[in-house]
Amino acid sequence: MSRNLVNFFLVLGLLILITACMCPSNRNESNTSEPGSTPARSTNTTAKNTSTSADPVAKNKDQGDFVPEHISVTNPKYQEIDRQVRQERLLEKGSDALNRALILPRNITLRSKDCNGEVNAFYNPEDTSVTVCYELMEHFFKVFKAGGSTDEVAYQKMFECIRFVFLHEVGHALIDQYKLPIMGNEEDAADRCSAYINLEELGDDGVKAVFAAADAFAIESKLTAGKDRNMADEHLLSEQRFYNSLCMLYGSNTAKYENIVTQGYLPKERAVRCETEYQKTVDSWVSLLAPWRKKA
Repeated sequence: MSRNLVNFFLVLGLLILITACMCPSNRNESNTSEPGSTPARSTNTTAKNTSTSADPVAKNKDQGDFVPEHISVTNPKYQEIDRQVRQERLLEKGSDALNRALILPRNITLRSKDCNGEVNAFYNPEDTSVTVCYELMEHFFKVFKAGGSTDEVAYQKMFECIRFVFLHEVGHALIDQYKLPIMGNEEDAADRCSAYINLEELGDDGVKAVFAAADAFAIESKLTAGKDRNMADEHLLSEQRFYNSLCMLYGSNTAKYENIVTQGYLPKERAVRCETEYQKTVDSWVSLLAPWRKKA
């Protein structure tokens, strides 16, 4: 348990490598599916990172920081997770890495806590904070169990999924603070941003995070089949998020992840456009974040 928890939060440290991403809002996040086994991540892809970003020296004033915040746990069942977060100084390490990478117009608080029974992860623009609730971690564990995973596998996938969600919410924070123009659905843009960072910067762990997210989306779509769903919600349907996640994976390296198509998880009619979709995501976020990156 301790090792997996450390692995999840240490991903914050890797965010210093960010070259593109993200989007904002105070929204609920839970969903994800992994078709087949997770292929090993290659070090080479076609038509990848061909765009040239602007001067990497940020063009804006640095007037804020990512700030870790610890809040006392009220539910005893989450005390051990909270203890590990504090002992390992995981939020502090993540904040330091982000502060070395990006300029901010104001402080952004990073916190993990129990949320009084609320299954959620969210960016709050009122106090500019990103929160991951321990209840959401528990929710993902139950989702993967419902999908047939053992306790051990469900626990591992839970942390992989949370990595995807955390990057999604940090993305929301950056879009808000940087006033970034986003064409189309912002929640979809946040998903794609998280997928991009995971696939480009986090190696095998990032690949596993996107697969876990797709897996959760697929399982939740089955669990809600036949039930009334909120069609007015800003999030896409779980089925759409599932296919979009697979498209990002396949588009990042069509040769390595061809099993996604050959095994029938992603329709060929969609797959033919995924490489272009992925490259557009890369190009867009590199350009949007360039003025806010600190000199390497």
